[in-house]
This record gives sequence, C-alpha cells and structure tokens, in this order.
Amino acid sequence: MGAGVSTPVRRLLRHEGVPEAARRALWVVAAGCPGFYVFQYVTGDSVMALYAMFGALPLAMFCRVPGPAPQRTRILLAALPAGWFLVTAGTLLAVSPWAAAAGMFAVGFAVSFCGVGGPRLTGLAMAFQLFYVLPCFPPYEPGTLGSRLAGLTTGILLTVLAERFLWPEPDPVPYRAVLARAAAAVADYTSATAYHLEAGGGALPEREAADRALAAARLSRVPVTERPASPSRHDRAVNHARAAVRHVRDQLDRLADCPGSLPADPAAVTLLRHTELSLRSVAGALRTGTADTQPDPLPAAVAAFDAARAAGLRGTSTERLRQDAVVRAAAEGTRLAAEAARIALGNGPPAGHGPPAGDATRPAQPGTDVFAYATTPPHLLWWRRMRVHLTPHSVHMQNALRLAAALACARLVVGALDLAHGFWVLLATLSLMRTSAADTRAALRPALTGTVAGAAAAALMLYVIGDRPVVYAVALPFVMFAGFTAGPPLGPGWMQAAFTLVIVFVFAQLSAADWRLSEARILDVLVGGAIGVVAGLLAWPRGGRGELGRDMADFLTECAVAGRAVTALLGDDRFQRERSQGDPLRPARRAMYLAEASYAQYLTERMYHERPEAHWGAALATGRAVVHGAELLLMTHQESLRAPLPPGPAAALTGLAGQVAHEVLRAADSLVTGGPREPRTTVSRYPAEESGPLRRASDGHLGVSDAHVLLIVDTEAWLTGVAHDAVRTRAAPDRTDVPATRRADPPESWPEAGPGDAEGAWHRPSPARPRRGGGRPGPGIGRA
Repeated sequence: MGAGVSTPVRRLLRHEGVPEAARRALWVVAAGCPGFYVFQYVTGDSVMALYAMFGALPLAMFCRVPGPAPQRTRILLAALPAGWFLVTAGTLLAVSPWAAAAGMFAVGFAVSFCGVGGPRLTGLAMAFQLFYVLPCFPPYEPGTLGSRLAGLTTGILLTVLAERFLWPEPDPVPYRAVLARAAAAVADYTSATAYHLEAGGGALPEREAADRALAAARLSRVPVTERPASPSRHDRAVNHARAAVRHVRDQLDRLADCPGSLPADPAAVTLLRHTELSLRSVAGALRTGTADTQPDPLPAAVAAFDAARAAGLRGTSTERLRQDAVVRAAAEGTRLAAEAARIALGNGPPAGHGPPAGDATRPAQPGTDVFAYATTPPHLLWWRRMRVHLTPHSVHMQNALRLAAALACARLVVGALDLAHGFWVLLATLSLMRTSAADTRAALRPALTGTVAGAAAAALMLYVIGDRPVVYAVALPFVMFAGFTAGPPLGPGWMQAAFTLVIVFVFAQLSAADWRLSEARILDVLVGGAIGVVAGLLAWPRGGRGELGRDMADFLTECAVAGRAVTALLGDDRFQRERSQGDPLRPARRAMYLAEASYAQYLTERMYHERPEAHWGAALATGRAVVHGAELLLMTHQESLRAPLPPGPAAALTGLAGQVAHEVLRAADSLVTGGPREPRTTVSRYPAEESGPLRRASDGHLGVSDAHVLLIVDTEAWLTGVAHDAVRTRAAPDRTDVPATRRADPPESWPEAGPGDAEGAWHRPSPARPRRGGGRPGPGIGRA
C-alpha cells in the first residue's frame, strides 16, 4: 500500500510544474500567514488581518513579474501606491451598489485594456483587480480605511521579502540571448547559401536549423514575463531586429529554392559572406549585451555590390537580375537587424536616414525613417499603441469591455441578492472569464467540480471541528502549501478545490463558522460563473476567431492598396506632392497590428476548429512582405526618388503592381469566403524570364540611369515575392503546415515608422472587407 501511495506522489513530484508551484505556495504561506496571524490574534484587528492576507495572496500566487530579482523588487514596490489608490477607491465607492459597480467597470476596463502594452504589463492585473474588489462590498466603513491600507502594505512588503530571499526565482534568460541564437543560425544558413550559389545544388541542413532557431525565438516559446511586447524603445528595437532576421531568412529561402542553373556570381557570393559576418556580429552583441563599437563593413559591401551590378546591368539575364536583387534584400535586412540591435542595447538611432544631409528643403520621404521610435518620447509610443486598439474591432478592446461589464453586473447582482460573501462572486467571475464563450463554458465545469469537492471537504471539517479558530489557524499553512503545490500541476479542478479550502479556512477564523460557509462558497461560484458565461455569450462570443477573418482580410486589402501606392511613389512623379502629406504604409501597419492581435488570441483559445488553418500564418507573411519590403525600398533608394522613372519602365512596374495587388485581393477574399483551396505548387507564377520590368532592365533602354535600373530590379523582386506569398495563402495546407502546438505566436511585426503611424494617411479608400465571390475585379493589366 505504501508503494501504491508513494508512486503517485513521486509522479507528481517529477511533474515539470511542481517546483514552480511549490515555490509560489511557499511564498503565499510566508507572506500571507505572518501578517494575518499577528493582526488577528495579537492586535485583534480582523480587518487588517484580512487585507494582509489578500495583499500577499494574489501577488505571490498569480502575478508574474518580469526581469531579474532587483527589477522584480522595484516593480512590486511600485505596486504599493496603485494598491493604496484601489483600496481607497473601493472603500469610498462602497457607499452604494451603483457607485461600486461603476468603479468596478472602470477598474476592470483599465486593467484589462493595459494588455495592449504586452503581457508583462498585465503581470499584476489580477492583484490590482482584487485590490479594488475586496473593499467595494458592504459594510460601508470608511473609518476602517487606515486598517485596510496598513494590512495591504504589510502583505505587499512581506511578498517582496519572500520573493527576494525565500527560494528566489533564478534570473531568466533574456530574450536577446534567444534572438542571438536565431541570428547565429541564420548566419550559418547565409554561409551555406553562399556555398550553394558557388557549388550549385544540394540540400541545406542549415535551413532547417535556422527555422528551428527562429521558431524558438517566437514570443510564445519564451516565458510571458520575458516577451518584448511593449511599445517601449527597447522592446520595439528587439522586435525590429527579430523581424529583420526573419526577413533575411525569407530571402535566403528564395535563393535556396532557385533551380541552381545560374553560374556563380562572385559579387553576390562576396556580399553574402559580408552578410554572414554582420549577422554573427549581431548575434555576439545580443549575446553579451554590449553593442559592437567597430564600424560595420556591410554598408560598404552593399555599395560595392551596387557598383558591380550597375557596371554589368546591360544584357544581364533576367534570372541573374532577380537573384542579385534577392541577395541585396538579404544584406539590407541584415543592416536593419544590426542597427536595431544597437538601439536595443542602448545606442542612439543610426545616422543617414531621412533626407540627405544638407538638403533641409526636401521633406523626408514617407517610410524611410524606420527607426523613428528611437527618438520618440515614451509617452507618445504608448499612446500610439493604445490609439490603434481604440476600436470595437480590436480584441483587446473587446476583452476589456467584456470583463468590465461582467464584473460590474456581478457587483450589482451581489447587491440585489444581498449575498453574504459577495467578494467570492466577483472572484469567480474574474477567474473563470475567458476570451470566448466556449472557453468560458469549458472552464466552468472543472471549476464547479473542484469547488464542490473543496467545499464538501471543508463542510465536513467545519461540522466535525466546529467553531475552533485555533485548529484552522494551525491547519491553514499546511493546506495552503499542499494545495497550491499540487493544484496547478493537477489542473484547474484541483486548484479550485485547494483555493476553496484556503478561503473557508481563512474566513472561519474571522467570524463564527459552520458548514453553511461551504454552501455559500458553492452558491457564489455558481452565480459568478453564470454571469461570466452570460457575458461571454452576449459580448463577442467567438473571441479572437470572430475577428480573425475580417482583420486578416482588411490587412491584405490595405496591403494591396499600399503595394500599388508605394510602387507609384517609387516610379511616378505625379505623386511627388503627396510625399510630404503622409505615409502610404500607415493604414497597412494599423491593420497589421489588429490582425496580429486577433491571430495571437485565436491561437490561445482552445475551442476553435481543429481543421488545419495554416493559411492564417501565410496571410500574415504576405502582409508583412508588403510592409517590410516597401520600407526597405523606400529607405535604401532615397536617391532614386529624386527624379521619376521614364514612362515605359514606370508603366511596367505599375502593371506588375496591379497584378500583384489582384493576387493579394484574391487571397483576402479567400479568407472571408472560406472557399476551396487551390492545389499547392512550388512553381512561381511570375518567372523571371517573363517579367516585363526585368526584361526592360536587361535590354538596356536608353534614358534610364543605372540607379533607376537598380530600383526597377529591386522593386520587381519585392513584388514577385509578395505574389508568391499570396499564392501560398490560397493554397491548401498540407500536414507540415499544421503547427505542432496550439500556442500563440504574438505579433512579430516591424516597428511603426514615422511620427503618425496609427493615423489615417493618403491612400485610395477601400472597403472594410473584400467582396465575396472571387475577389474584386483585377486591374485589367496583363504582363507589362
């Protein structure tokens, strides 16, 4: 029998989540119990004792604070003023149910909407909500505010001490180290690609290694507290570097997928070698946390490559022109990764962006200053992030409104029914609410089962032991530690049972207790869960899935508009006046942030369709190819923008842009209609030998400067890459496209560029979503 008991225990102890759960359970005991016992049994202040317990319990048990130990200590201490404000507000607004409910709505919305600043900002969300919930219930006793604040302060300070000195968490691996490994893997892939171009043919095992390293750098694969998802300069720069490294990998994939019939281009191979060295420098700087002070030789190598390309442009094959353009795009992506890494490590923004030096009369070209966030005040960065999501179509706005309404309604219901322990109702609503109605219903069953089990055990103990507070005081630390250690690994039902036992044992010491205390707990969980389910059914019940199709379609629709506008901006002087009036990429960026947020939430929701839906990721890749590639072109071809292209090449690019926009719009329409997928194909629909812009560039037309020829070639490579991704969006997914896990991959976007990134900008108006039935009519332009 001993072996039969010990085997499950040993199995539980080997569970990967047990050490973390045991650490937090120990913190709860060490931070919550001393203040509770001293105030309850020494000073006799039960109010102070209750707030000491609930000042420590949510912080120690539920909150995830980012960074190394000193940073976590500063964040927890900074929570003190916020806690004082919330407890004071709850105490004063408890004067009436309507005032308390209005305050509950405001607090619930504000704390939840802070999720737009990334998961690290919401690490203290549960604690902040409970700091208001607890005092907003009757009795209305503003005279006890001093005791409440003193108890809260004690609980928070004891949590700080326990977290810092009692079995402290090891310092996390910084995200920059994870990104360093990805940059190093892509550097290996670059070296292998250069050898591939020289030797021709052969598989590239480094390609798979680079894919694995970049997959490990996804935000979903790192701890929540270490995800660089805030609008701050550091996090924006880290995201910028990651997006640039992924862009380099995508260009290397295009080179690796080439047939291999072209002879080696020594200039391209040399540039790839310089790209590899620069990527290794980026990886080393991110790994050590110190920016490289040596000048990067890559810009000079790019200039030399452009000179070599310009010298041999006339008569060069179309395949060679496109391959060289892809090599250059990989090098430019590496340059951006290096500059972004320097900003992330504390250096200032790079020089050389915007108008050329000495030309103060010429306005900066739209989209050219992709590092504008490095000089933007922090409050503006935060405001712009919030402004993007101030729309009913944002999942962050929907989540905040849903939770705030549910908590406010729960507070009104508690007042109307005059429930004895109304705090438990809001606690149940808060803990059971999910982002979709299906997930909320799924969470209700284990929560109710665990609550009934815990309440039954507590009722039995209350019936047997009776009103003997000393017994519950002795048992409380052991129940806390055992329950909170075993609860998280065993599942939500076990956690609810443990939490119910702890709650009953705490309140059994504060007032006369009998078995009906367990009955009240069950009733409150039922009421709170029902309110959460009803709120989920009435307010955006489909969660992220409900917005995903529309947001993705809007994103691709805006990208189709932006692709044509940027192409016209690059090649046609008719748009010279609009250059100083706004950035044509702004609407696409705004749509990108909303689509990324919907996709990230969709992947966290369990109750979605199990059929393969890899086209969502392909749609994001298509849109990012538009935005990222356009920013690179606008930034690196500033000199070419001084004069318009001749009419013939400009018309060729415009025609190609129209065709690509049509492909993107068809991809957008397929996301909305959900029609049958096209057969998967690896053959490009835009072969180089049939490309009108490339033929004009290789024919050597008179009147076209070398700089304009290079601009034509690079723009054509960007557009055909976008078209290839758009075709993949409509292709039927195979089994390799289905993610092995259903964890979210939060936004991996290029940072916003320009001072007004979330504002409306010059662009052709487009409907909110593509038309059904095959997409919008195409531009009516064949191959140029």
